[in-house]
Amino acid sequence: MALSRPLAQAVVVITGASSGTGAATALEVARNGGTVVLAARGEAALDAVAERCRAFGGRTAVLPTDVTDPTAVTHLAESAVAIFGRLDAWVNNATTGAVGLFEEIPLAQLRRVIEVNLLGAAYGMRAALPHLRASGGGVLVNNASALAAIAMPYQSIYNAAKQGVRGLADTVRQELRVTGERGIAICTVLPAGTAAPVRRYAAGRRIAPPPPVQPPEVAAHTIVRLLNRPRREAYAGGAAALLRFTWRPSPLAAEARRGTTFRVSAMLGLAAGTAAGTIAAVTRRNARARRW
Repeated sequence: MALSRPLAQAVVVITGASSGTGAATALEVARNGGTVVLAARGEAALDAVAERCRAFGGRTAVLPTDVTDPTAVTHLAESAVAIFGRLDAWVNNATTGAVGLFEEIPLAQLRRVIEVNLLGAAYGMRAALPHLRASGGGVLVNNASALAAIAMPYQSIYNAAKQGVRGLADTVRQELRVTGERGIAICTVLPAGTAAPVRRYAAGRRIAPPPPVQPPEVAAHTIVRLLNRPRREAYAGGAAALLRFTWRPSPLAAEARRGTTFRVSAMLGLAAGTAAGTIAAVTRRNARARRW
């Protein structure tokens, strides 16, 4: 089922809305006349996005929220309903990453990636579902990344978290069908890397996502399309679809090709700061050199 009312009349909560895909999604919803509830940890950045949304004439609310705190996420949903009277859609978009060999990623970063990406989405779903139900139905979208469908070296915990998000959405969708609830659509969007300040860390340094990289508006457009015409899953942009099709025919062959590509990149030191495998390999090599 789609939204129970047109997008121009809908109230949409977006987590991770202070930048990147979240901000771009908020702007597109506002451009279409919808009401947006902006959530992230940084209030100043949220205020800036809200100001841009209001330029389109849309109603907005800024509710700073840490998605790793289930009580805070429940409060987010309740506050959105208290302010605007209902909740029609929820977009779980908050994300973070850690890059490096699995055994070398600090435990604190492993935990943080799971807490933000997977548990944050789970808390959002639990908070949103009762209010979507009370509104007569609605749409819940999880931003799971194309890495929810494929695997990439040096992205182990991010892969695991995003694949968990995809599995969570699939399972809850089935549970809604089993219980006879047809009014709520649960959708998964799978974009490629986004040119936005997603927090990805290698040896303590913030880096860019691995290629292919696309503007956040690509994923935002797909998310808004899902709000209007829900589907089980949607790949966002040609780059994400390409990743999907290079993996699908033979995951084993794709793993071999990808491993070779990352090894060659590391050896040549190409595109420093853009390829996650290159950064992780160079960082690891330098660390070994310092130990000797």
